[in-house]
Amino acid sequence: MLTAIILTKNEEKNIQRCIESLGFCDEVVAVNDQSTDNTLKILKKLKVKILNNKMVNYAGQRNFAIEKIKSSWILFVDADEVVSKELGASIQEQVKKNDANGYLVHRVDYIWNHKFKYGDVGNVWLLRLARRGAGVWRGAVHETWVVDGRIDKLEGELSHYPHQTVVEFLKHINNYSTLKANEFYKNGRKTDIFEIIFGPIWRFKYLYFLKLGLLDGTAGFVHAMLMSFYVFLVAGKLYLKR
Repeated sequence: MLTAIILTKNEEKNIQRCIESLGFCDEVVAVNDQSTDNTLKILKKLKVKILNNKMVNYAGQRNFAIEKIKSSWILFVDADEVVSKELGASIQEQVKKNDANGYLVHRVDYIWNHKFKYGDVGNVWLLRLARRGAGVWRGAVHETWVVDGRIDKLEGELSHYPHQTVVEFLKHINNYSTLKANEFYKNGRKTDIFEIIFGPIWRFKYLYFLKLGLLDGTAGFVHAMLMSFYVFLVAGKLYLKR
């Protein structure tokens, strides 16, 4: 049995498109974090199983979901992602073969009507399908699924449609930078004026030049700038906390 898990919080703009791409799954479960928009209404209309849980961090929310699921296989999909037909078929095939403990998916970002091929979000592979009990999620933000055993790759694209305006992008990195700074603070990490100044500069050069973000045109430049600002926010918030 295959269960898809989606973390939700005020995802009325994205959730239906995501769920409709998961028709190949035996069960779809939404772990809802106090949504105040029409997310719950849409979930109920689509007959999705709902687990209500206030989120402390992303890894904890995902591990909470795993504990509540009885399926032998679990697929994690974000509310702003869509599973392509090719990827869905690949997932079904590999689950039947039962050859590996986990599988990587190729995620492709579509932001501002642009398909990103380079920079921070170019050629991204994420572990999103695994046997239940094969691993745990770690990390307060930018969390990873640490799975033991053989890991293979799936065919097909996981389409990602995040923060479609600069305002949404800024809200996103403001939230994520707070979580990341808190994580660093708990782990005893320190920062200084040099990291606050030069960290963002290095991040921009890395994403725009070394990761070839410049080949994504103006969209690549804006994305690299925003991600360098994220680095500044993390360092600045960590400094203020200490």
